[in-house]
Amino acid sequence: MSQQPQKSAELPSNDITEGADRAPNRSMFYAMGYDDEDLASPMVGIANPAADVTPCNVHLDELAEAAWHGVDEAGGMPIEFGTITISDGISMGTEGMKASLVSREVIADSVELVAFGERLDGLVTLAGCDKNLPGMMMAAIRTDLPTVFVYGGTILPGQFHGEDVTIQDVFEGVGAYAEGDLTREELDELEHSACPGPGSCAGMYTANTMASMSEALGLAPLGTATAPAVTDERAAIADSAGETIMACIENGLRPSDILSKESFENAITLDVAIGGSTNSVLHLLALAAEAGVDLDIERFDDISRRTPHIVDVRPGGTHVMSDLHEVGGIPVVLRRLLDAGLIHGDAMTVTGRTIAEELDSLSLPEDEAVDSEVVRPLSDPIHEQGALVILTGNLAPDGAVLKVTGDDQLHHEGPARIFEREERAMEWVQEGNIESGDVVVIRNEGPRGGPGMREMLSVTAAVVGQGHEEDVALLTDGRFSGATRGPMIGHVAPEAFDGGPIAALEDGDTVTVDIPNRELSVDLSDEELAERLDAWEQPAPTYTSGVLAKYGLAFDSAANGAVTNPAVKRE
Repeated sequence: MSQQPQKSAELPSNDITEGADRAPNRSMFYAMGYDDEDLASPMVGIANPAADVTPCNVHLDELAEAAWHGVDEAGGMPIEFGTITISDGISMGTEGMKASLVSREVIADSVELVAFGERLDGLVTLAGCDKNLPGMMMAAIRTDLPTVFVYGGTILPGQFHGEDVTIQDVFEGVGAYAEGDLTREELDELEHSACPGPGSCAGMYTANTMASMSEALGLAPLGTATAPAVTDERAAIADSAGETIMACIENGLRPSDILSKESFENAITLDVAIGGSTNSVLHLLALAAEAGVDLDIERFDDISRRTPHIVDVRPGGTHVMSDLHEVGGIPVVLRRLLDAGLIHGDAMTVTGRTIAEELDSLSLPEDEAVDSEVVRPLSDPIHEQGALVILTGNLAPDGAVLKVTGDDQLHHEGPARIFEREERAMEWVQEGNIESGDVVVIRNEGPRGGPGMREMLSVTAAVVGQGHEEDVALLTDGRFSGATRGPMIGHVAPEAFDGGPIAALEDGDTVTVDIPNRELSVDLSDEELAERLDAWEQPAPTYTSGVLAKYGLAFDSAANGAVTNPAVKRE
């Protein structure tokens, strides 16, 4: 340790380091190589979900080591501990995907427990795969300990026939193969090319979206979201978190001092401007609930209507996260939004400075030097309005979420094709049954009904891969991957398991998806819907024991973030 810190008498770690009666507690730390100087320092937990189950997290031990060094050099006592991760990409399309959203809660619960039980004074939280990010941020909010969020970074795109490819192309390749547009040999080549190394999925999918949100919320320093996982810059970001967290502890800067209604509005504005994942709606609602910030799903649509979509990234565009990094990253986008008066410049960040002050302090390229193919000027956006829209109507009284990746004036009417599970829908699509105009409905996949609210990238990608990106709609009370594109509507609330109107749909009913009018409806009268729902019987739970049963009972509605913390659920 390079310096002797001044330890505040009010820090939680004093509970286990001070006084003669804590000799046994201190003795256990000596067994791990800590000394008296360490124990006189603030204790900083480094939460590390490193694992060999996903490329998103396989390198996080290296970042944890850098963070450990940074904390130690800044005068803190670094204490690394582990937590879980689930690979969304690997579990996608299987029963195992039901564990994904549950893992967000388990990560938050586990980090909260360690911080509480070990009386930690602050946290550096590392994250890779999708649910790591909101899980770590939820834990920071619950503990309200000084916390610095560190992202593991994006994967670089792969190369296939001279073109950049990502995991999205492999999922869509499955549909193209079923349609006969891709040979088995080409599909095999594609799957071996798409993921060239460590890092989270390359487009503006869920992990990269939530990393971007961490900057806009103020929980991560500006400029830390976009650097690829394999760069030296990633380790430098983790190392510098040590100095930042020690300053937060010294100044008593906590998540409750950073997060506000304005910071959440900043995050939503950035979200719709970059074309973020639909999962961000769920996670931002959950984070706001944990933080006690009044935020409802309609606010996303209000902000989206006034904010242009300006960042050209996959799945709605052509570029990837590393391309955005090359032109200056998230701060370049935030600066444009600030200059246009679309975000709150006085919102606080983890550095103790406001977003406006942070942007002024960064060396960013001049606007005219930013590649307009990646970040468009607000005067020439991809879409005049934001990329996320909230649909309501008699099928979704509490809202549903759609990400605009194509025609933002889409009006689609078609017959419902009803499926009670994702697997049967996937079989039906791969058998070649889908027709132009169809509305595929997958229900009883919500947070409580699934349980776990599975993502549906396998089936949505198969639909797109068969050439139906614009002429077939899909709606579900489950979720979509950030890589999903086309008129795919998720988070339909109330969910079918709770007797939402989606439970009343029958094969052949005419369903309307109208983006300009924000409508999701079925051509039935209120009386007809009520009559069907009166005859409806709640299905038996899929799981009656174990972790899925436990969290299935605990989940709130998707319209409220699918939280499980009893203190933040809405009536």
